[in-house]
Amino acid sequence: MSEFTDTVTVITGASRGIGRSLALSLAAAGGTVVINYKRNTEAAQKTLAEVEALGGKGITVAADVEEPDDIDRLFDVVESTYGTIDHFVSNAAASSFKPIMELKAHNLDRSYAMNVRALVLGAQRAVPLMRNGGRIVTLSSYGSIRAYPSYANLGSAKAAIEAWVRYMAVEFAQYGINVNAVNGGIIESDSSAYFYDVPGMPALDDVLRLVPKRRMGSVKEMSDVVLFLLSEASGYITGQSIVVDGGLSTIAPPFHADTAPPLRLPEVPPAAPTRRTTDG
Repeated sequence: MSEFTDTVTVITGASRGIGRSLALSLAAAGGTVVINYKRNTEAAQKTLAEVEALGGKGITVAADVEEPDDIDRLFDVVESTYGTIDHFVSNAAASSFKPIMELKAHNLDRSYAMNVRALVLGAQRAVPLMRNGGRIVTLSSYGSIRAYPSYANLGSAKAAIEAWVRYMAVEFAQYGINVNAVNGGIIESDSSAYFYDVPGMPALDDVLRLVPKRRMGSVKEMSDVVLFLLSEASGYITGQSIVVDGGLSTIAPPFHADTAPPLRLPEVPPAAPTRRTTDG
């Protein structure tokens, strides 16, 4: 039996992307998942079918976590169906990608509601249902610690989320609940495709050449880290933001990719110098 057998995990925005990937991994390990979605019933039902095909169980719940009443309704359904939960993963997100001077009040309000308020209100409902301890994990991004074009609205919300993670970790530790974030870099998903389609944005290939791993991350690579944080192996980790970005947030200009010989790094590392030893 897997440690996830008979566990119940609530995942917001679980019909696609990272949320879907996590739901499938939990299902393969015998878990039960609550697949929250906003409006795409077909995608949610397809995810549930995949969950069941892998041997997991679950339900779908349509709820817009931008709305407090919908968050309550989501957890009302979860409580009436399962009674308790083990994990809450705050994954759903939305924002606007504009320069700061172009942001309107409703852009700010929606980014706060979808990203920050949804985590806090969701946690308030989840914690009383975690009667045997549990895990809360939220999804962040490198815009929380680095500034780049058009990302101020979402990046500042993600920074707020990571602050909430630290406060929650301290206050919820007494209940046996760990709270962490997974901070993603450029992940191959619908969200990154939308972001790099913003007029005036640099070409994705030009950005990826500056990433040490020189590629996008996958939703599976993100969800695997979330899965670790839900597992017993992460029992002494709380209040942390784990970065999954292929080394992107570790670099700074001048970039290695822009250097020329003799500083440009070779594609194949040179052979290590031979070490001569003597016997006796």
